[in-house]
Amino acid sequence: MLEVILRGLVFIIAAPFVGGLLSGIDRKITARMQGRRGPSIFQSFYDVRKLLSKQVLIVNSLQHMLVWGFLIFVVFTGVLFFAGEDILLVIFSLTTAVMFMVMASYSVNSPFSAMGSQRELIQMMSYEPMLLISAVGFYMATGTFNIKGIMQANIPAIVYLPGVFAGFLYILTVKLGKSPFDLSNSHHAHQEMVKGITTEMSGSVFALIEIAHWYENVFLLGIVGLFIVSNQWWSWIIAGIVILITFFLEILIDNTSARVKWDVMLKTVWAITLVVGGINIFILDIIR
Repeated sequence: MLEVILRGLVFIIAAPFVGGLLSGIDRKITARMQGRRGPSIFQSFYDVRKLLSKQVLIVNSLQHMLVWGFLIFVVFTGVLFFAGEDILLVIFSLTTAVMFMVMASYSVNSPFSAMGSQRELIQMMSYEPMLLISAVGFYMATGTFNIKGIMQANIPAIVYLPGVFAGFLYILTVKLGKSPFDLSNSHHAHQEMVKGITTEMSGSVFALIEIAHWYENVFLLGIVGLFIVSNQWWSWIIAGIVILITFFLEILIDNTSARVKWDVMLKTVWAITLVVGGINIFILDIIR
């Protein structure tokens, strides 16, 4: 129990620093790819500090409460994951967090915000099946839904789940809000809906959203590592390398892809889920 509490505390304290740094590195690499110098890798921290100092313009008190709910459930999701708890519970907690975000956006009378919320729900429809298939795949490969048990397997899960891993990397682009799937919200200036789901959020409220995304990004990259980690010490090094490669590829895809329409996103994500994920699970069921 003490170990679980310590892991959770480490995530709560360290994740925003790691997530903020990753956000800054993302912006720096993006600028270099676009032929610009770019901001400091610490710019994300400066931006959040400035947001926290600004006057808060709350459209209604319900929105503020729902944004706090989004942050709390994202943190709770990460704590469950890094504490080594049940991966199904982790996925359900993440879904609950996103629903708080959607409700916060829907709570205001704004066409941009409402459209962003609708697109966020469509994105959920597209990536949720792959998340569940990933959880089922971990169980079939290791015999447990417990994250700590998955990490202690003799053989890394990716050996049994190459298709599921490929499918998860595909939906990761959706979850990270990268092009070509940045439909509901975008950190780039080319977002045609102003700021989509976060249009009516400003000041410290918007800062909470940014911090929540830092926590979420660390957690999502942690799932990438879960495919690689086993009871061998060297697997942690390989997992770190795979996470860094994945992070760079997401930035590369973001800067070389044009946004697609929601129906294209839905069809392609479901197709990838059924083909690479479904076939992988089917073959694994036969050989195991």
